[in-house]
Amino acid sequence: MSGQVAASHILLMYAGSERSSATRSKDEALSEIENLKTQLDDGANFGDLASAHSDCPSGQSGGDLGSFGRGMMVPAFEDAAFGLEVGNTSGVIETPFGYHLIHRTG
Repeated sequence: MSGQVAASHILLMYAGSERSSATRSKDEALSEIENLKTQLDDGANFGDLASAHSDCPSGQSGGDLGSFGRGMMVPAFEDAAFGLEVGNTSGVIETPFGYHLIHRTG
């Protein structure tokens, strides 16, 4: 396995998640991210959904995080990103920042 991956993500924060200014509840965030996952499974464009919905500044560029190595992301995010095949999208991943969908791009 390579020491680096490239990925995009969609992040939905909730009230109380780390670095969050979101007002949605944790349950609302989970419901919204599950809805986005369903849209992706039905053929929606990842970058378009990231641009429209992600709470991360990377959303402005379709969720693109570029390349990163081990130890650069929180463990749950990193494990999911490194565990995906290029072109695949994760299920819902929870980190201290909120809920993510991760799309491996490289």
